[in-house]
Amino acid sequence: QVQLVESGGGLVQAGDSLRLSCVASVRTFSTLTMGWFRQFPGKERKLVAAMAWGSGTPLYPDSVKGRFTISRDNAKNTVYLQADNLGPEDTAVYYCAAQPWLALSRRTRPGEFKSWGQGTQVTVSS
Repeated sequence: QVQLVESGGGLVQAGDSLRLSCVASVRTFSTLTMGWFRQFPGKERKLVAAMAWGSGTPLYPDSVKGRFTISRDNAKNTVYLQADNLGPEDTAVYYCAAQPWLALSRRTRPGEFKSWGQGTQVTVSS
């Protein structure tokens, strides 16, 4: 498994932006498909952004499309989530996940990722 460490969460006001970072301890970061998920209390984790290995094609659900942007720096073993125009409905724990060679689709599920970070809390006040 890959060790993942997230950072960048915190308390912000509605309309603000945050950039989350996730550093992976691995030699072959470029072979990892990286995902960002969020989890509301009592709910299962939901994908908010993912980026495939290789081509780096991003994937977003409609709920965040246009507001969230995923990017990666393979030289730094880091994936980022830029979250703009945040609202109280974005308040959740955000998790970074990784899986080698995973192909993404609209049906990509959390269970397809075997490595997870510890999560970082994002709280958006109204």
